[in-house]
Amino acid sequence: MTEAMPLSVIIENFKSLSVLCLGDVMLDRFTYGTAGRISPEAPIPVLSISHQQSMLGGAGNVVRNILSLGGSATLVAVIGDDPEGREVRHLLEKEDKLTDALISSGRRPTTVKTRYIADGQQLLRADAEASHALGQETAQKIIAAFKAALDQCDIVILSDYAKGVLSAEVLSAAIKLAGSAGKPVIADPKSTDFKRYAGVTLLTPNRKEMTAAAGLPCDSDTQTEKAARFVMQRDSIDMLLVTRSEAGMSLVSESSAHHIPAQAQEVFDVSGAGDSVIATLALSIGAGASPADAATLANLAGGIVVAKTGTAAVSTDELSAALHNEEVRQTDEKVTSLSQALEIVNNWRARGLKVGFTNGCFDLIHPGHISLIKQSKAECDRLIIGLNTDDSIKRLKGPDRPATNETSRAIVLASLEDVNLVVPFAEDTPLKLIEAIKPDILVKGADYTVETVVGADLVMDYGGRVHLAELKEGFSTTRTIQKLLDIDKKKAP
Repeated sequence: MTEAMPLSVIIENFKSLSVLCLGDVMLDRFTYGTAGRISPEAPIPVLSISHQQSMLGGAGNVVRNILSLGGSATLVAVIGDDPEGREVRHLLEKEDKLTDALISSGRRPTTVKTRYIADGQQLLRADAEASHALGQETAQKIIAAFKAALDQCDIVILSDYAKGVLSAEVLSAAIKLAGSAGKPVIADPKSTDFKRYAGVTLLTPNRKEMTAAAGLPCDSDTQTEKAARFVMQRDSIDMLLVTRSEAGMSLVSESSAHHIPAQAQEVFDVSGAGDSVIATLALSIGAGASPADAATLANLAGGIVVAKTGTAAVSTDELSAALHNEEVRQTDEKVTSLSQALEIVNNWRARGLKVGFTNGCFDLIHPGHISLIKQSKAECDRLIIGLNTDDSIKRLKGPDRPATNETSRAIVLASLEDVNLVVPFAEDTPLKLIEAIKPDILVKGADYTVETVVGADLVMDYGGRVHLAELKEGFSTTRTIQKLLDIDKKKAP
């Protein structure tokens, strides 16, 4: 079994990837100003315009995010034979690492969304668009352009905004072509008929779309998982990532479900947030991330972009910073009291997870400690470390110990991937923790016997088991400290 790739490495690998994006490109226009008075003509605010801005929207914004995150992209889309279409083409020409395969149609206008924003609040959105399916000739040109670009890409995004480009004919052909070429396909749906997307690697509906497609509520983790599994079985979808706004995301496959909490952000504008999510998701999967890790990065990207105004893109620097902040937060949350730990353990058990427990001083953490922790985690689904407090260690090992304080030791332990919780205890033994937590597996080093492990009889009485881990020879905190003292003595004049 291969070890999971660090998420920081996944982000670094974005720059080597090429993404093929097929979908509805549009022009997003933003008109900004202030609204200090009401019109005498009607009870509506008068917008005093300060400035205007145009940028790529829809599939165009997906591409902007791919480029901003370091990847390269090819965009296959339809524009009108109009000034707005030429503006879209001009915006694309300014982007590096982008190849466009735009099909110009004189029979449909370029989609334009115009938003009027007063003092940071959106007053109105006006859409100019045609949403009927492509004509046969245009559809065939799109399919041909998609096929021609397929060999040069690592992964495919289908960005469906229900503007007609992803007609049944185009969608079916694109999924089959990508499947035959062995390219993963991530699709953002707008139709509630998910059968149209059968064969994609991952489908990313929002909560409203998921509810409509399943005919079931998606207000809780459990409800969302139930709705997702129903739709997956009915419509031959392998995996779903349901974006749920303030409730986060739910990644559901046939064998597992991951519910990822939303990132706490001050929300300024949700325009284009889904584009940032699917771009990050596709790049992460293309870079070798597991679906769960890809969803974690996509969730971070979504949290970043809603704190911006306009149709915004996420950069690799922003994503890396958010990842670092999240890792720090998770490390802090791993160090917890017994009462908080019991609530978490109850949730684990409700999901059928096996809980392991080991304990120690972990003073000057060395390879022997790491080996014990790895062996402990191999025996369970979730591992809790009982950590002696400073006062407890002084009683056990003398007034000069510990060498590192309780907070430092807890932070180092919590930063280890194999450790799920760290619970400090002030007693001489962890018996109180073991009685309360009731671990399924109790782990100690092989320098103990089952009879001498504190809490072993209790654990075995309720059906748990005791595991004696192999010791890694040659490592001892006491010996390390003594060596340092000896070195200091030799240096002394």
